[in-house]
Amino acid sequence: MREDSSSAHSNDLGSTSATSTGSKQGAVDYESVDSGYLEQRQLKQGTAGWILLAGLGVSYVISGDFAGWNFGFAQGGFGGMFIATVLIALMYGCMVFGLAELSAMIPTAGGGYGFARRAMGPVGGFLTGTAILLEYAIAPAAIAVFIGGYTGALLGVDGPIIYALFYAVFVGIHLRGTGEALKIMLVITAIAVLALLLFVVGMLPHFSWDNLTDMPVNTDAVGASVWLPEGYWGIWGAIPFAIWLFLAVEGVPLAAEESKDPTRDMPKGIITAMLILLLLGGLVLFLAPGGSSAALMADHAAPLVGALQHVYGENSVLATVVNVVGLAGLIASFFSIIFGYSRQVFALSRAGYLPRWLSVTSARKVPVLALIVPGVFGFALSLTGAGDLMITMAVFGATLSYGLMMASHILLRLKEPDLERPYRTPGGILTTSIALVLSVVAFASTFVVSREAALWSAVFYGALVAYFALYSRHHLVAQAPEEEFAALAKAEAELQ
Repeated sequence: MREDSSSAHSNDLGSTSATSTGSKQGAVDYESVDSGYLEQRQLKQGTAGWILLAGLGVSYVISGDFAGWNFGFAQGGFGGMFIATVLIALMYGCMVFGLAELSAMIPTAGGGYGFARRAMGPVGGFLTGTAILLEYAIAPAAIAVFIGGYTGALLGVDGPIIYALFYAVFVGIHLRGTGEALKIMLVITAIAVLALLLFVVGMLPHFSWDNLTDMPVNTDAVGASVWLPEGYWGIWGAIPFAIWLFLAVEGVPLAAEESKDPTRDMPKGIITAMLILLLLGGLVLFLAPGGSSAALMADHAAPLVGALQHVYGENSVLATVVNVVGLAGLIASFFSIIFGYSRQVFALSRAGYLPRWLSVTSARKVPVLALIVPGVFGFALSLTGAGDLMITMAVFGATLSYGLMMASHILLRLKEPDLERPYRTPGGILTTSIALVLSVVAFASTFVVSREAALWSAVFYGALVAYFALYSRHHLVAQAPEEEFAALAKAEAELQ
């Protein structure tokens, strides 16, 4: 035990007392704080039922149906992208069942950090939480670039002014309160789904299998054909873009502390969201290139609009309507991932893994700086305009976190078989083992697509790890919910 009477230290904790005590546990040091600390870091509870959570899961991802996925055609053609999507759909399906169990069992705002913290200790929790944070901080920047592509096609306005406007407006809405933000998000998502249905109706009569195989064939590639124009290697290269059709659905557990009944609502919400995303992703994957041209889709900034313009003409009413309404899809994901990164930053900061001032909440029970600071970082990143590069960077963090979360599920099943599980994953550890193996393959694919993007991601991730190793591991907060979950488990084990 130790005592620290530094006033600066006291202010950082947000305590009403000038003293704090701590203890050393293995590779980390814990500090105890008084009630004033957690009173300044509270989220508004009971704002989300399972329907709203399912809407949140769809909104996280739905922008992937409107832009980004199509870059996979340049890597592997339609065949490569299709095979990659089947594998990734299997990975996400298995993972979602695992997350349904974990989120009902450990319902905290930390999400994946909380799961890994319970299974693998503070180091595992930090590595998982910051991998998720890397994904969620970068993904909105890529989406901002895609929003610029759609506004450019519609209004002729693109670039930094659009990125800044959207960040300012939607961070601002989140600052008004969680309930209001999630309800607005649900409305925007419903509009986006309507746009996709209009697209499906418009493209279905024009579908042709021949349109799927018009990519030039690389005759030097092993296994090359009209279905696999870049050969077998192209399947691997298409994986990050197949992930974009489902990326961020794992963020639903980040709303656990704000849900009405997480043990019941979390499994229903995340599984429902995944089923909807599978249907929408499959329709877009076939109809956009099948109704127009796979070659046209390969580098199009607004692929759904481009496909409709190819069929109905550049100034067609349907293409214009889908462009206008389709912006809702990009906005929905942009909006909801802002929610996701703020909750991940909030949880890591509240527990002391990140600077503690990031987790202070306002009178409306929202983490103000956890919304603003990553937003500034994302805006700066969006100025590069490299949407495809940022997809790969986001996938780097995402797939790393997937592997760690699935390992957490397996470890908890083995280490704590008697732990109360309100929902149990069908197939148990076999299901999550499949997701774990595929996540490792997907992680490796980021180096195939862009070594530059993977290395930049590693640099950002390394900087966060260095902060933990040099500073924050010595200043963790014992009373943070995720830490208390783990402490209780340890105490129970020692008693037994």
